[in-house]
Amino acid sequence: MDLTKDTSNSNLVKTLERRKIRNEAGSPTSAIRRISRGLNDEERSLSKEELKEVAQQLKVTLTEFYQKLRLLKSFSFTNLSAFANIMKKYDKITLRHAARSYMKIVDKSYLGSSNEVTELMNSTENLFAKHFNGKRIEGMKPSRQGRRRERNGVTFFSGLFSGCSIALVVAIILMVRATRFMEKGQRTSNMDNMFGLYSLFLFIVLHMLMYAGDLYFWERYQVNYRFIFNFKKRTALGYHELFLLSTGLAVLALASFLANLNMVFGSKMEVPKNFSKSMPLIVASVFLAIVFLPFNIIYHTSRFSLIKRLFRCICAPFYKVTLADFFFADQLTSQIQALRSIEFYICYYSHKGIPQGQSNCHDYKIYNIFYSVLPIVPYWFISLQCLRRLVQEKDHIHGYNALKYLVAVIAIIIRTVYELRQGTLWLVLALISSALAVAYNAYWDIVVDWGLLHLKSNKLFLRDKRLVSHRSVYFVAMVINVLLRVAWLQLVLAFDIHGFRKTAISILIYCLEIIRRGIWNFFRLENEHLNNVGKFRAFTSVPLTSNHHDRSNDDDDDDDDDDDVDDETVD
Repeated sequence: MDLTKDTSNSNLVKTLERRKIRNEAGSPTSAIRRISRGLNDEERSLSKEELKEVAQQLKVTLTEFYQKLRLLKSFSFTNLSAFANIMKKYDKITLRHAARSYMKIVDKSYLGSSNEVTELMNSTENLFAKHFNGKRIEGMKPSRQGRRRERNGVTFFSGLFSGCSIALVVAIILMVRATRFMEKGQRTSNMDNMFGLYSLFLFIVLHMLMYAGDLYFWERYQVNYRFIFNFKKRTALGYHELFLLSTGLAVLALASFLANLNMVFGSKMEVPKNFSKSMPLIVASVFLAIVFLPFNIIYHTSRFSLIKRLFRCICAPFYKVTLADFFFADQLTSQIQALRSIEFYICYYSHKGIPQGQSNCHDYKIYNIFYSVLPIVPYWFISLQCLRRLVQEKDHIHGYNALKYLVAVIAIIIRTVYELRQGTLWLVLALISSALAVAYNAYWDIVVDWGLLHLKSNKLFLRDKRLVSHRSVYFVAMVINVLLRVAWLQLVLAFDIHGFRKTAISILIYCLEIIRRGIWNFFRLENEHLNNVGKFRAFTSVPLTSNHHDRSNDDDDDDDDDDDVDDETVD
């Protein structure tokens, strides 16, 4: 029996060697059928079940091959990381600065510059998805080990809070239209107060939603943000968890706003003024309590990381600047009005009586001083970070970057003075300074941060390496960035838009800035992932995104520091 089996196998091997497989499109099953056409009846007596079994074996083989490629890619990264750590230790011991020179040589070597493994992985994934699943991302799900399933609770409450938020927004709109208190003269001052108080939550929720969208698209296009930001793999917030938190805060703020509207304008029952006045403060207190809660609940690792980033921004000159610190300071520059809202909270609740409008706070000199200074604070933080990197790395581009923020600071100061004092001279100065700041910042966003509009690129006005296949996305993003930058001029020109009060227009402009920041975040990190343009990492290669893909936040996994990238590898 064994001799017969060996003879049959040798005949099959010889038969297969005589056949030439054409490289034609088709499924693995059809390929097997084309091979079997030249076999005799006995040799090609394969049943449908046997063909399915062979197809399943091919599926397993492709999966194992993909896993081996992942290991090879990881081996390459580990060697680059080890060499970078060795050079770091060498610089510390010898007090020399040889790491960058050596790493440039390593980056240009075959190990550091070859993309063959990555291209082969993409080809394998496409092949697998085409013949076994139909979707490229989901096609390799069986080959990705260690992935965590999304918790049902996160999905349920995210949907619940989203539906509640939409219902509350509709209820607020209907109530505003029904009561028409926006047209009732004296009551509009109370509405200004409510907009000033509750707009803080609008800015925070919108920024959280935009960042959740960034996380989603970074994962979809395999931008390894966890490695770039040096996040913990198992405790970093994903877009599911961040969307849950943002919708939960939105429900809390909207419910409070609707109840406050009903108490002040809609209800015929007498409600104590102090109670209706304190509702925004209660919501703000709950939000701050959650952020600074010291207990091991509600994603405490991420909350502690947020506080740590804020502290490092405040003490910018005394800490080595990482990309996470620099990125966080950039987010603060888009939350200028949120800082002013905090100041308005202090003014509003420091009086025994309720002020008749936000303009009353401007009657106090100390309020006007802080009103002018607060918008400068985020730019001051990030300017100090640029100066720290300029002194440390001796790279003049950091000086130009600091100058960009200095121009923005001058524009904000002049625009604030014009807002408080008015006058033709201040209007002209505000227009000139704001236009200069818009042009400088828009150029830096597109050319430096995004790496676009380069004439030497193989693709006109784009960069050679891109993750989004549709080139039109980049052109649309550039146009939107410029338009939303120009929208800031509305704060100076103050065009009268029918049906909108000045307070509502101001809130709308700052919301557009937060949206612009969300768009900027994606392309900035995409460029950093592909080209290491910020030179924050000592090497250009990054580990596979699938190693970090879809890791949900788990408060029980705080001791995973061994799995993180060593801080020494971050430059």
